Amino acid sequence: MTAGQTETLRRQQVEELCAAAVRALSGDPALHFRARRLHRGREPLPLHAPHLRQSADDDLLSSRGIADGMALRLTTSDAVLHRSLCPRDPAERGIFELLEQFRVESLPPAELPGIRRNLRLRHVRWSLEFHRSGLTETVRGLTLYTVAQICRSRITGEPVVEETEDLIEATRFALAPSLGHDLAGLRRHRTDQKAFAGHALGIARTVGVLLTGAEQEAEDDGDPIDPRFTLLIDFDASLGEQIPSATAGTSRTLGESGAAYRVYTTTYDRERRAADLVRPGSLTELRERLDRRVGRQGVSPGRLARDLKAVLAEPARDGWDSGQEEGLLDGRALAQLISSPTERRIFRTERIEPVADTLVTFLIDCSGSMTAHAEPVAALVDLFARSIELAGATCEVLGFTTGGWNGARPARDWRRAGRPRHPGRLNERLHLVFKDAETPWRRARPDLAALLKADLFREGVDGEAVAWACGRMRARTESRRILLVLSDGSPMDSATSLANDPHYLDEHLRETVLREESTVEIRGVGVGLDLSPFYRRSRVLDTSVTSGYAPFRDVLGLLARG
Repeated sequence: MTAGQTETLRRQQVEELCAAAVRALSGDPALHFRARRLHRGREPLPLHAPHLRQSADDDLLSSRGIADGMALRLTTSDAVLHRSLCPRDPAERGIFELLEQFRVESLPPAELPGIRRNLRLRHVRWSLEFHRSGLTETVRGLTLYTVAQICRSRITGEPVVEETEDLIEATRFALAPSLGHDLAGLRRHRTDQKAFAGHALGIARTVGVLLTGAEQEAEDDGDPIDPRFTLLIDFDASLGEQIPSATAGTSRTLGESGAAYRVYTTTYDRERRAADLVRPGSLTELRERLDRRVGRQGVSPGRLARDLKAVLAEPARDGWDSGQEEGLLDGRALAQLISSPTERRIFRTERIEPVADTLVTFLIDCSGSMTAHAEPVAALVDLFARSIELAGATCEVLGFTTGGWNGARPARDWRRAGRPRHPGRLNERLHLVFKDAETPWRRARPDLAALLKADLFREGVDGEAVAWACGRMRARTESRRILLVLSDGSPMDSATSLANDPHYLDEHLRETVLREESTVEIRGVGVGLDLSPFYRRSRVLDTSVTSGYAPFRDVLGLLARG
């Protein structure tokens, strides 16, 4: 069994154990986990708080804490009452949701003390992840973090996280006058949801005003708001419109036989510059169409570049500043000290500047279903490519499709050979380069318009494309490499699925991502679809939003470390 298959099996076992615990606590036999998301039958249930979001590297105890928190939410919270009281402002709603989750986590059955331990462990782990990500280094981040710590401590009667107790003390003291009355009410009314909600709403409104003020002050100072704040206030509480999840199963061919992923023939595989596959006149028309879409989006590349620099740049040495009154003694100034003994500017200090030594690669699924999303995806990628360059980082835009439908020439050769069993991938792979890392955005502008060429979109072999993109990235010298895979579905090549099994390409993609993550940060950007079955960190992109900054903010959140 390969390392990827072993890891997949471990995740499935953890999910099965956690699902059994949720069913036992809630009494609902229809509950189960799929792709790290709790479902009732085929319907995914909402996530009401960020610490309930499970990642691929969570161990069993942390996963049990998540499961226990979800079970308590189902059994001790009136969802209809909660929705009727929930505020509409996003920041206020985030705080209100978090407080209700803390309330239910203070009500585990007395005869099950292990649940309280699991919940505490999960809270501590999530808190330290938030703190160590650097978000508590800003006023806004520290305010959010402090509110979460003091409210949970007051509701549950447990101490705040010890490692950050000193850090939050000053902010806690500053918040006490405005939150004191409602904080006292949280513990007193934790068994009465409606009375508790009155105090929770008071805290949510007060904190919402503080966050709005902090955001406005940051914008006035020209400081971008860190997109990673979604770690605290981003949640999925909607019970109406549900986001579909990519289907991902286990390959019978790879699992039972223990065989490695195969390719029937590489004879017809190609790597091409995308613009070479489009007539020059047509490319000019597509670029004009893309420019109109970018203009309607109304996003400033300068603002996006500032936000990118905030998440991509790292402090780096950039020479020395001489003539300082303190620092390290500058040997070149000793003669000056002898001639003028009162001179104090004889020191030098090291100059530290933020440097974005990062390569961001967009890998775009050019399968047939993506043609419906081609224009918004192309506009997003075009703006990001330009802004990444302005931020001092490097960008590459790649795509993947096949050379034909239904297997094309490899499938024909396989049939002529007598259809041997388990042939592996049965299509001609076509990898596309829309913009390479060496080419500046201004020169690559026409080539990026090839993203709108509909007849390039056929089928998709995602795993091989991820490995190809990561190989290109490792050949570069940047210290940080981030791969963003934009796709609207699971891997699909009809000939390969029919000749092997329906999940042959799924399994290979999961194994490839797991292997390549040791050297490249891989993120999934689901175009109207949840890609969490394949990518440890992913976001859903709403392409129906034709203007505004929201889709860009979602992608920025993926670029942050963590």
